[in-house]
Amino acid sequence: MSERMLTGAATEAGHDGARPVTHRLRVHGIVQGVGFRPTVDRHAATAGVCGSVCNKGPYVEIYAQGTADQVREFERLVRTEPPRRADIVRLESQEVPTAQVGRLEGFRIVVSEKTAGEVFVSPDIAICDDCRRELFDPTNRRYLHPFINCTCCGPRLTILDALPYDRERTSMRAFSLCPDCAREYHDPASRRYDAQPVCCNDCGPAVYLLDRDERGAEAITATRRCLAAGGIVAVKGIGGFHLCCDATNEDAVSRLRRRKRRPSKPLAVMMADEGVVRRECELSDAQREVLAGHQRPILLLRRRAGGRVAPCVAPQAPSLGVMLPYAPVQLLLFAYDDDVMTPDVLVMTSANVSGAPICKDDDDVREQLGGIADLVLSHDRTIRTRADDSVMDWFEGRPYMVRRSRGYAPLPVVLSTPFRHDGRTGTDEDTSNVRVLAVGGELKNTFCVGTGGLFYPSSYVGDLADLRAVHALEASVGRMEALLEVAPEVVACDLHPRYHATSVAQRMARDAGVPLVRVQHHFAHVVSCMAENDVTEPVVGVSFDGTGYGEDGSVWGGELMVCDFHGFERVGRIAPFCQAGGDAAALEGWRVAVSLLGGLAGLADDTSDETLSLVRRLRLCSPQEARAQLAMTRRRVNAVTSTSAGRLFDAVSALLGVSRTSSFEGESAVLLQHRAERWAADQGSPVSAVGLPMPGAPAAWALGDEGLMTLPTDRLVGWLVARRLAGDDAGRLAYAFHVGLARQVAGAARWVARRRKLTTVALSGGCFQNTLLLALVKDDLEAAGLRVLTHRLIPPNDGGICLGQAVVAAQALQDGRSFFDTSF
Repeated sequence: MSERMLTGAATEAGHDGARPVTHRLRVHGIVQGVGFRPTVDRHAATAGVCGSVCNKGPYVEIYAQGTADQVREFERLVRTEPPRRADIVRLESQEVPTAQVGRLEGFRIVVSEKTAGEVFVSPDIAICDDCRRELFDPTNRRYLHPFINCTCCGPRLTILDALPYDRERTSMRAFSLCPDCAREYHDPASRRYDAQPVCCNDCGPAVYLLDRDERGAEAITATRRCLAAGGIVAVKGIGGFHLCCDATNEDAVSRLRRRKRRPSKPLAVMMADEGVVRRECELSDAQREVLAGHQRPILLLRRRAGGRVAPCVAPQAPSLGVMLPYAPVQLLLFAYDDDVMTPDVLVMTSANVSGAPICKDDDDVREQLGGIADLVLSHDRTIRTRADDSVMDWFEGRPYMVRRSRGYAPLPVVLSTPFRHDGRTGTDEDTSNVRVLAVGGELKNTFCVGTGGLFYPSSYVGDLADLRAVHALEASVGRMEALLEVAPEVVACDLHPRYHATSVAQRMARDAGVPLVRVQHHFAHVVSCMAENDVTEPVVGVSFDGTGYGEDGSVWGGELMVCDFHGFERVGRIAPFCQAGGDAAALEGWRVAVSLLGGLAGLADDTSDETLSLVRRLRLCSPQEARAQLAMTRRRVNAVTSTSAGRLFDAVSALLGVSRTSSFEGESAVLLQHRAERWAADQGSPVSAVGLPMPGAPAAWALGDEGLMTLPTDRLVGWLVARRLAGDDAGRLAYAFHVGLARQVAGAARWVARRRKLTTVALSGGCFQNTLLLALVKDDLEAAGLRVLTHRLIPPNDGGICLGQAVVAAQALQDGRSFFDTSF
């Protein structure tokens, strides 16, 4: 923007006769798109200093001139009273000779300049209370404006083309400011002073119904009428489209499930306000702060009995995924100046087909949502970067991330010791920072760009089995590298040779002419947990998930390691089993259950009477299916050796009669957890009440041919089967399984820690999304005096491994080691 002299401030520094001093401040962090420069301008007026503030891209640079007391007070205000949405990571202050800059007059916001250095991009910010009040004030000129915003709220990342963050470098450049908005934009007393997305009903974007004539108010009323009548609507928000319907209408929700082919996976809901949330769910004060905060994630909240939300929104689940409206257009779905009465709870699920990225424009909608949505409410503000909703569980009184996206990405993970070339300390402007790109995993894909000590995990992309997600990944990587001004020196990927993610990484490394580092999946999980906690010393790493390619070519998934950023040593695993049936085994837990029964029965051939008898008594499958599964196991047809903890959970769920198959990843394991928690809540019983024998001490567990400690999970399964056949309650046994597995994991980790003289254990992997297992393991380890690292704002599932990959690659680059050697 143009230079502006502050009126009302001192006209000349040191006007009271005292010798002027001049300080240069550089403020790093989330200082773009949050009204930082206008706030600095106001602080200058308060303190009586002269000077200037300029957005340099990586940081905001300030010159402050006045008496020593005035400059000191100004710096205090900048440090302690930043804008509400700012996050100061570092503030550098240096006195410069006044003769060098001359005597300054007034205070100016100077035209933005670009410079090299660390970059912090603001995530999108939910509508603030002030804008919400104006939205529903009939006397306000932005009454019912679907795009109302100010310096404290509105889109940021999703509309950004380049830095520094100014209107001409966002998709809002397509909309010229009207005279009234222009006055606010240039007025230091206005809440919209220097707010880049500022607009109103006269000069801003407009909503419309796709492939219909209705625009503006008519489009919103038609949308509300469709929702009230039980219809399904696709609505364009800040980071993409949602599919919406009346969450209190069982028929409407069932119809959405049929059309989207999503038979049982819980659907997120948006509730009109906090009062509705309290009617439907239990809500603590701490949860309310997160739910109503400026990130507005989906938060998993325990349902209240007697609520109005239709049962099929989240079948068999004790919790609902709840969010509050964060975009003005979403508020208008619940309340508008018309005669339509809409429900106060709406299903608000990502608008996409399974595995594909969220739709972000009209072409995406036409391609993916034909036959799903009855109506499409779109708008003409272009979304540059997709941002799905973030999802959080709750653990030990704090958020526990499930999916990190809107509101949080691309905030960086900051390591206290940056990665530099040749160990040089470097400065913000030089090129000593190590620069890396990690493409992440195949499922729940996110990628990570790293430079120095800053690692920027991306918004959620999707499952890369869908080529649309692959294309979205490639486009998003290019955009993020440009925004962060990072040209990677190395590309990191998973060890699996047939992942789409691996192919993408290979192409990117080849095109950029840089090396490729392949990082073992479970190693990346553990390092992601270490990096989130800023821990660099060696740890015992416990990485439990569904599937990861092992260095021996088998399927890993229940692993104990000794790790640091340099590499890992695999020291333990759950008992290996035969995983037969290919990809079907991931969704049909009965298949692994049959294989486990065969092992327990001492399988002799594919018609073992004892095994078939167990299958029949446990009602796992038909005799024909059992014989086919056992034949694959014995002949090793479409079968691999596996230590997958995720498949173990699925198999136990089937053996206990909780769930034989899954319609989405992890469903059987989630239902097993719910059954265990329900039993424990009903009984009020301590862990010791399950009567589970501990199978020996860790030192006695078999080391096997590979010299690995093998957790006796097979003996645990055998005990569960015997008790189930004896008529024990499935809920009790589900809880016993969690207790037994936690005892084995904690016992093994303690034993390794003692032998290796380590004091810290890191818990990561998708199985630790299970907060029951997480609590049992963590409590056991902490009781033994060990420090336990867990995730909080980085997901423990595959959505977090990009961070681990990036850190391993950065360490290898700094060390100058071979990029194909990431293990001891």
